[in-house]
Amino acid sequence: MKKYERILLKLSGEALMGNENNGISPHVINSYAKQINEISEFGVEIAIVIGGGNIFRGLSGLSKGVDRVKGDQMGMLATIINSLALQSTIEALGGKVKLFTATKMEPIGELYTKAKVLHAFSEGYTAIIAGGTGNPFFTTDSASALRGVEIEAKVLLKGTRVDGVYDSDPEINPKAKKFKDLTFNNAYEQKLRIMDLTAFTMCSENNLPIIVFDMNTEGNLKKVVLGENIGTLIKN
Repeated sequence: MKKYERILLKLSGEALMGNENNGISPHVINSYAKQINEISEFGVEIAIVIGGGNIFRGLSGLSKGVDRVKGDQMGMLATIINSLALQSTIEALGGKVKLFTATKMEPIGELYTKAKVLHAFSEGYTAIIAGGTGNPFFTTDSASALRGVEIEAKVLLKGTRVDGVYDSDPEINPKAKKFKDLTFNNAYEQKLRIMDLTAFTMCSENNLPIIVFDMNTEGNLKKVVLGENIGTLIKN
């Protein structure tokens, strides 16, 4: 019995790299697509927002002499590339998926509206929402929070390569302590790096819980949707 009937799944661009130095790992994207198709088949409505950090980060452009607005637009295009790759892989594995973009980019995808995404859900499609918010100075974390609130998702699932939220970086500190659950206030007071402040505040104010979990372990997405206590839950 699924616990969450409609989810916003945020995937990090960096996680798509797997063990590669950049770009997209075929193994990782195939695993993601299989997991997404699996939960779609038992009736979960899924909207997906993907980061672009495996290809380009807007802020990184500043050090290369790129204007911040142009850098963020380049980052938005990176999310489009990742979204097209995931769409193609989901379809190749037999899934139904539609791609929506924050700004007009036909024939790549349809212009995003809430109504279009809900209609896609009603026809059994997974929705990928690409291009961030369509505006500079907003991260894909903020885009995922915004879209999650708009489509009335029951939870925002942040799929990463780490299995939850820790009090320090577990990839650096082997003694880092993992949290099973947190309140938004506690996470803010402890300055835990879960999402940027804009995204975090939007989730808190609109009572949209967040679960941070390891998406790179196959089967974990299904476990989270079924309500198994893996990862870290953040709520009011």
